[in-house]
Amino acid sequence: MNPPVVELRAVGKTFRAGAVVTALSDVSLTVAEGERVAVVGKSGSGKSTLLAIAGSLERPSQGEVIIDGRVLRELSDRAISRLRGRRIGFVFQSFNLLQRLTALENVAEALMYGGVRGAERSDRARELLEGFGLGGRTSHFPHQLSGGEQQRVAIARALANQPALLIADEPTGDLDPESGATVVDALLAAGESTAVLVATHSPEVASQLDRRVRLDGGRLVPISG
Repeated sequence: MNPPVVELRAVGKTFRAGAVVTALSDVSLTVAEGERVAVVGKSGSGKSTLLAIAGSLERPSQGEVIIDGRVLRELSDRAISRLRGRRIGFVFQSFNLLQRLTALENVAEALMYGGVRGAERSDRARELLEGFGLGGRTSHFPHQLSGGEQQRVAIARALANQPALLIADEPTGDLDPESGATVVDALLAAGESTAVLVATHSPEVASQLDRRVRLDGGRLVPISG
């Protein structure tokens, strides 16, 4: 059994929006090194909140989160930020590329935050983009790329620092089926030791991952069939 990369232990999350809203309740989930896990469920079931907590973007209201062997409750905000920058990659439905930067510069910037120096950043960014079939797009800005190409740039950026954990929130949600299939292939090309946690509405995407878990009303529920 591979060691866990992320563990959620009895995690709960509440928000106050006039009344108290419960987004997650008593969620326990472990994702092992190299495992690909799909989180499925209806809109509003808590998928994005779960991913935000698993990726250290939000702190839980209750429970424990352990990422790459580190208990987040015991870390300062600065230490969590450093852990996130070096050990976690993120892919979002809306791509979240910096519009003023080229594809190459978007990936190279992630390497800068990962501590890679100087010209090595450009060389590694180019190699990553070529690996995703974007060698001819390195000097293009996001608005000059198709949606599928932008998402592949985003995945290259997310994988630039060889993260222990890759978080992808509806990565194919804004794409046509053909582009979505290309993006799923790119996600599955993550390194063998990288754990991948994907929130998706797509049964086709979920079926290609190692395991599915379902959220309903902020709770994990059994998957039938």
